[in-house]
Amino acid sequence: MHKIPVTVVTGFLGSGKTTLVRHLLQNNQGRRIAVLVNEFGEVGIDGEILKSCQVCDEDETPDANILELANGCLCCTVQEEFLPTMQTLLKRREDIDCIVIETSGLALPKPLVQAFRWPEIRTGATVDGVVTVVDGNALANGQIVGDLEALEAQRQADDSLDHETPIEELFEDQLACADMVLITKTDVMSEDNRLKVQRWLQQTVPTGVKVVPCQQGEISPDILLGFNAAVEDDLDSRHSHHDHEEEHEHDDHLGSVYVELDKAFEPAVLVKRLQSLVQQQEIYRIKGFVSVPNKAMRLVLQGVGQRFDHFYDRPWQPDESRQTRLVVIGSDLDKEIVTQAMAGTA
Repeated sequence: MHKIPVTVVTGFLGSGKTTLVRHLLQNNQGRRIAVLVNEFGEVGIDGEILKSCQVCDEDETPDANILELANGCLCCTVQEEFLPTMQTLLKRREDIDCIVIETSGLALPKPLVQAFRWPEIRTGATVDGVVTVVDGNALANGQIVGDLEALEAQRQADDSLDHETPIEELFEDQLACADMVLITKTDVMSEDNRLKVQRWLQQTVPTGVKVVPCQQGEISPDILLGFNAAVEDDLDSRHSHHDHEEEHEHDDHLGSVYVELDKAFEPAVLVKRLQSLVQQQEIYRIKGFVSVPNKAMRLVLQGVGQRFDHFYDRPWQPDESRQTRLVVIGSDLDKEIVTQAMAGTA
């Protein structure tokens, strides 16, 4: 029996992973692709976005090939969550050409890849490649990893930094495990900043790893798939800050707030309220669906920092409640404050 190639897509919240996977599904070139989404929050926003891609055959339901793991960070729950899901997919290996795993922004790549060494999975699947998605505009503006030049100076001075934050360590682990790094948000970057970010990343990643600009997730499947890297057999060369730890820890204060309102919003008004909320609260990501007055289409809204993107993805279904549903991901969040800010009653 052939092994199913698996592509792991990793990167921070809001880096553009879901946009990338959505474009892949819509431009699959005849490939039968199964997707595992490691959702964070009480509602499967990313999974539902992917299921609305409208690429399935008439006799095929999108739910069959798009599965969500919603009970925590994937690298922490590989045995409880990931293993049984993979075993289910492997039973259908003759109906699947490849699998794409979209990890959460918290997931370390290596613990997940290590699961492909397990006998229950090893005989049926192999990690074709790890793709790390990086928000180029955030890097250019000194976000997530701070000032690029200052970080590079630190690297040159000391290869083993003593004062790295968990986010910096995670970022480095994602780059170190990558077979390819995609720079997103290039449409809002100057050419000078794009080249600066690309040069810095190319100097940072392991030798041979390509750094590729990617706008709106638009990249050919022939580039994204088919590395044939068998990453599970190559982990010793992909060094991690957590190689000698039994398990890793996450910020205990990190969490999500799910807000559901029977109310319609003008997009510009809602975005302004959310931008104000981001300035007041420690918020990393906002995503969800919005009901817009006098619009038959559902609005998908996604925000990172002060940047918000939105688009209409499909008509509201006759049996569907026209509600506004958002997941807000951050630290020490107060649901009442978030809800009032959205509703404009704060």
